[in-house]
Amino acid sequence: MKEQEFLKELKELDLLSQAMGILGWDTQTGMPEKASEYRSEVDSYLYGLYFEKKVGPTIQEAITYFGQHSDELSEVGQAAYQLVKEEYELQKNVPNELAIAASAATSRAHTAWTQARKAKDFSLFKEALAENIRLTKELIPYWKKEERTNYDVLLNQYEPNMTVEILDNVFSQVRDGIMDIRRQLEKGTPPDTTILSRKMTEAQQRKFISKVITDLGYDFSRGRLDNTVHPFATGINHNDVRLTTRWNEEDFSMGIFGVIHEAGHGMYEQNIDEKFEGTPVHEGASMGIHESQSLFNEIIIGSNRNFWEKQYPYFQECAEGTFDDVSFETFYNALKFTQASLIRIEADSLTYVLHIIIRYEIEKMIFNEEVNVEDLPTIWNDKYEEYLGVRPQNDLEGILQDVHWSGSSFGYFPSYALGYMYAAQLFHAMEKEIDVDAVLASDDYSEIRQWLTTHIHQYGASKKPNQLILDATGELLNPQYLLDYLRKVYFSVYQIR
Repeated sequence: MKEQEFLKELKELDLLSQAMGILGWDTQTGMPEKASEYRSEVDSYLYGLYFEKKVGPTIQEAITYFGQHSDELSEVGQAAYQLVKEEYELQKNVPNELAIAASAATSRAHTAWTQARKAKDFSLFKEALAENIRLTKELIPYWKKEERTNYDVLLNQYEPNMTVEILDNVFSQVRDGIMDIRRQLEKGTPPDTTILSRKMTEAQQRKFISKVITDLGYDFSRGRLDNTVHPFATGINHNDVRLTTRWNEEDFSMGIFGVIHEAGHGMYEQNIDEKFEGTPVHEGASMGIHESQSLFNEIIIGSNRNFWEKQYPYFQECAEGTFDDVSFETFYNALKFTQASLIRIEADSLTYVLHIIIRYEIEKMIFNEEVNVEDLPTIWNDKYEEYLGVRPQNDLEGILQDVHWSGSSFGYFPSYALGYMYAAQLFHAMEKEIDVDAVLASDDYSEIRQWLTTHIHQYGASKKPNQLILDATGELLNPQYLLDYLRKVYFSVYQIR
């Protein structure tokens, strides 16, 4: 087999993936509700073609041949081969009909989830969720290799080499550290947050944030911004990386920070080395690394005083007088107010990880233990009361708030917390080479984007996440940098000495 033949097969797989990606974007941004069943049929058909090709004779031949003749592959070919082999080993024994059934189930589940959200009624989503869980449990034995638990298998889909054992230890350290910070903040002076509810129209917010993410490095000539129920970013190809968000005209921070977050994902996809295009290397190294880029934008840059001091005059201009009487100090401090909340994507940067730990513990229960699907809303509510001292009053602000389970993305949630820790660690390393405060006070942020491209973006999936972080920072995952960062930001705002 020639490398050209192998890369041609990968290109065809990529074209199918792009088609499914566009349909997935459309499902969540503009598809009519009644089109769900028809879209499910299309999704299933395309995924069937994709799955057959992914484990088909050409890929099988390539794995066998290049396993013995790897020296015939270029740098791109070798990186692609490693990923293709890993994916083949994962999927080769999965029955085609099971893969198609799982794909169809997620398409139906998204519609059920949307309807349940409108009615604030989990019972409308319960059967679809139960089917996603059932099918995932059927898939796990085909995927399982050396992982210790069923949930380890799912974690490895999103974060290679990650285990429950590692996460239990890391999450314990972070949870205890955040709880300690929250206790100390009780002795401080909370900022005034009344300005956060001042009305800022969607058009005003969109004007402001479109310029901000362009300044940060997102290229609108290769992307777009649309509205959706649950914000996401999707990379169709190198020149088509789409962002979505939702807006609240009485809470500008939700839409603005949501777009900054998704732009981090978008910049990652736009800056992967183009030589990997058309292969599975042209995507993020893991969901944890992907989230590190979005959370670097949202939390590290989005918590920086110099960044907001530079942007605030333009923010006031876009708001057309609404904030003209608000000092910068009042504005910035209000952004860093912390309190327990019910909605993950609206959580402040201090309590955010606690939302993830709750979901992590519930997913462990679902796949490593036995739990009835109908009991999940109560389990969810009890954990919110235990960890954050608040209790959802309905299913919309409780178990129905996230889209992930409708897509069978079990094992994904820990990526957010890992990304948060990676982001803080990358920031610590970046500060050794760049005066980040000075850059964010300037008119040119490109030095930050270039550092991230040099150390993270350009490699795509050619390196494993633990290797990327080790190479970029000189050490493996260290959650202490996140805790140190949070103390610095919040102790300053709350005047803790």
